[in-house]
Amino acid sequence: MLLDSSPPALPNDFQSVHDLLDYAALRWPSARALRDTGGAWTYTDLARSSRGAARALSARGVRHGDRVAVPALPLRQTVALLYGCSRVGAVFLPVAPDASGHQRAAILQDAEPTVVVADAEELSALCAATPDAPDAPDTEEPTDPAGGEDGPAAADGDRPAAGDDPALFIYTSGSTARPKAVICPHRQIVFAVRAIAERLDQRPGDVVYCRLPLSFDYGLYQVFLSALTGSELVLADPTLRVTLLADLHASGATVMPLVPSLATMLVQLAARTDRPPAVRTFTNTGEHLPASLAARLRAAFPGSGVHLMFGITECKRVSVLERDGDLVRPGSVGRPLTGTTVWIAGPDGRPEPPGETGEIVVVGPHVMAGYWRSPEQQAQRFRTDPRTGERQLWTGDFGSLDADGYLYFHGRRDQIFKLRDTRTSAQEIEAAALLVEGVTAAAVLPPAQGRGAVLCLVTSRRPEEVTGELVALIGPTKVPAVSRVLPELPLTGNGKTDRARLAQQLAETTR
Repeated sequence: MLLDSSPPALPNDFQSVHDLLDYAALRWPSARALRDTGGAWTYTDLARSSRGAARALSARGVRHGDRVAVPALPLRQTVALLYGCSRVGAVFLPVAPDASGHQRAAILQDAEPTVVVADAEELSALCAATPDAPDAPDTEEPTDPAGGEDGPAAADGDRPAAGDDPALFIYTSGSTARPKAVICPHRQIVFAVRAIAERLDQRPGDVVYCRLPLSFDYGLYQVFLSALTGSELVLADPTLRVTLLADLHASGATVMPLVPSLATMLVQLAARTDRPPAVRTFTNTGEHLPASLAARLRAAFPGSGVHLMFGITECKRVSVLERDGDLVRPGSVGRPLTGTTVWIAGPDGRPEPPGETGEIVVVGPHVMAGYWRSPEQQAQRFRTDPRTGERQLWTGDFGSLDADGYLYFHGRRDQIFKLRDTRTSAQEIEAAALLVEGVTAAAVLPPAQGRGAVLCLVTSRRPEEVTGELVALIGPTKVPAVSRVLPELPLTGNGKTDRARLAQQLAETTR
């Protein structure tokens, strides 16, 4: 099938996330949009299915502004319902499939959704108009994805989403125990998707292998990026491990978003084969990818490149580094997105000069609307400059800018601390630990009430051997006095190190 490989030119007047899908369906109607374990849809299929989902939501009484809670399963129907919500102006609320009963109850109590989708069966029922036909032939004439032969998407009296309307609630616990929702309007999402796509080399014909959960905004945005670039998105089962490389081969994946735990798994599996999949690009955000792990990834997948990025849910993405730019600017996570500004705030709240460390502050059209029903946290993070009136996101993350405007991330606020009167960070110690031969994973628990800093390692070596080499790498003042060797590090559903659970495990073993 021949695909238009020219760069996408998204009209400036796009107002909603389903405009991304309709754009793709008109430009690449016969191209594959989605693949899961049950089959594949073209962009025409997906657009038609999303209209069916919109009609089903309207029939169940969903109206503009209502929340729809959906299990974020790696299924085509999940994506169809996402776009269906946009068509009726409803808010899509993805719930992690592995969320505990307590977490799920807290989210539903806070969001008060009009509809709660229970499982895959109900997902399929809501997308009853889902076509099971194979890809449309190349000669098929594009139809109007917004209506066409299937009729209008929403019931009379409803109105479609506008730019300032919320499209998504993304729940994140952040540094607090109570889940809080980031309100993500359509306009901010579309801007962020365009700005990110401008920096990446994703293109028509690419196959994006997404093993990240769709409840994780890094995973969910692969849906939007694929639509904008005419790529195919493979929704992989995040529980797969042993067959991961075989699935990558079978999918024909060319692009893979990942976090460090997934990168480590890939490197370990690739060591067992002499024919690694031909992935062209790995992208990383969500949790910092250490330089040593990026190097192992490139070595395991010859010809591949790495795009390092830095982002948080509250603005989706802060910066994107050029492909393999970390080899030129070690430690950098790139330049701020086009049309945005990043500055570093010192202790007095004033901008710091290049090279100085402080809190990362973000300004731009991608800064989200704030937190749902969390006024205190809203006031802390989302501020307005009284002099200029500009809206600012105070991230709570620390970093610095160089003279060329490249950003360097130094750590989360609660992961920067002092050891023996020397300032360090969990990220700095972990990155150094991964340089030690035989260490496959590392996590640092900063000092807390009743204990000092603890270095947790996954390694075949004795902890004192590792810390001895660490002293040579970063000096004796930055190496935690206590180290523990574990069979594996606990992970969140998003694949990040679960530091809260790690601290609990250590507390239980030391009682």
